[in-house]
Amino acid sequence: MASLYKKPITVADPKTGEKTKSRSKKWWGRYRDENGIERRVPLATDKGAAQAMLNELVKKAERRVAGLHDHFEESRQKPLPEHLTDFAAYLTNRASTSDHVKLSRQRAKSIILRCKFQRIDDINAGRVQEALAQLRAEGRSAASSNHYLRAIKMFTRWLVRDRRAGDDRLAHLSMVNAKTDPRHERRILPPEELAKLVEAAQRGEPFRGLSGLARAVLYLVAVNTGLRANELASLLPESFDLVNNPPTVTVEAAYSKHRRRDILPLRPDLAAIIKEYLAGGGAPGKPLWPGTWSKKASAKMLRIDLSAAGIPYRNEAGLVFDFHALRHQFISNLARAGAHPKEAQTLARHSTITLTMDRYTHLGMYDMVGALAKLPAITVTGGDSEVGITRATGTDGPLPAGSEVPTVVPRGAENGAILPASPALQIAPNCTEGPRETCDEKKNPVAVTRQRDRTLHTDLHQSTPSCTRKGCRSTKARATGLEPATTGSTGAFSENRKGPKPTGMCDSLRLSARFSSVFRCVYKSALFFGKSAFSIGRRGNFRARFCRDMEP
Repeated sequence: MASLYKKPITVADPKTGEKTKSRSKKWWGRYRDENGIERRVPLATDKGAAQAMLNELVKKAERRVAGLHDHFEESRQKPLPEHLTDFAAYLTNRASTSDHVKLSRQRAKSIILRCKFQRIDDINAGRVQEALAQLRAEGRSAASSNHYLRAIKMFTRWLVRDRRAGDDRLAHLSMVNAKTDPRHERRILPPEELAKLVEAAQRGEPFRGLSGLARAVLYLVAVNTGLRANELASLLPESFDLVNNPPTVTVEAAYSKHRRRDILPLRPDLAAIIKEYLAGGGAPGKPLWPGTWSKKASAKMLRIDLSAAGIPYRNEAGLVFDFHALRHQFISNLARAGAHPKEAQTLARHSTITLTMDRYTHLGMYDMVGALAKLPAITVTGGDSEVGITRATGTDGPLPAGSEVPTVVPRGAENGAILPASPALQIAPNCTEGPRETCDEKKNPVAVTRQRDRTLHTDLHQSTPSCTRKGCRSTKARATGLEPATTGSTGAFSENRKGPKPTGMCDSLRLSARFSSVFRCVYKSALFFGKSAFSIGRRGNFRARFCRDMEP
């Protein structure tokens, strides 16, 4: 049975040294845990608060006995620095490089200290975003901010996977767009400048144990294989197989970025250069390019050779050419040579095609012009004085001379139509018979009726025949009473009703449209009055029957 009590204590008087028995100011609690062991814990000086704390302890013990306890309670009470130490050990045990472990732990710890997180329950997405914004305000780039966010999110994901937290509180946070704040954009070199760089390196002084010839061969291998600096530093003479066809180079899994053993093909001319270089030196079992040049000194080494070749490290556009740009050069050369994107991705050993095509492929204006030059040529046909239209444009060539193409007109816009003509007769007037200068006016005119000069607009998506304009038989249109007048409703009801008699097929069709419209008007009027009379008759018969049935 749980109970509260005050622990008896002995207090000595500081002046006389006399000891007296007393009770503690803080209340203590006595209860049995899930294993039946009696526990005595200090609670609070306030009795009510102490009783609530004791009840909570008893409740947790009972839930553990029932198998309903919180599995994350112990982890929540543990300080975050201890979790961070365990996280670094996890990265080390999964064969991550020491640099990766050190950098990931340092970045995650920096965010934790900036946000003043003490335990797992303190982790808050809003405070992490504030810390990242503060980093960018201090001068860090958007890419660096993303690296810090990636590290702390990797830590919180590990907490969930290791059953230390129930949920990942930073899962919804996303990276900022690094393209809005570029700080280190790389470029590639033209072939002639790349050749000058190799020549300058071959004539250069040794750098951290690498001779000029060694650096020249190193650059050639990097730009023709796409290997990274640490991968190149790990290569041994045994890594090259120059006998078989094709020759290959092998990067062991311990040095590969994705921790897999990679076997890459070599160009025959590059294999010949490597074979000649190995013949002049290279002890078995020892790196071909030894030294500390790959430890954050590769960019400095390349700068020296760039300066000797007269090539700027950073060009006028702010783009740089460092050692990793040699890998960009390799992938861009593959794209220029017309390699399939999947082939380029495989040779670059990227996880996604997006990384290969977007980040590592650099194409200039001349490359795009060259791509356009590969399109099929545009063939031009025609006579001596007139250029014909080719079928490559999607057309069938110029129209035969003297052919007539009907113009699409709005519904009800036939000349003289009271009601729209039948679909078979809705053909526009022929504007090609009259003088051309009288028909080439502005498009989509607005017709004005005689009813208080009311302006009637036509559909903006339909074209009207140019014959409704001035100089083509009629100039104005009028509402018919049965249907609103539209642009082009001209003919018998226009002011200019006089004109030559119908001649030609176009005038015959126009005259047929008039007669058809008048006939349809008469027919619809008769049908309307007939239906009205029939309806009145039916109502009269119904009233008569109703009155007869109601009579006594």
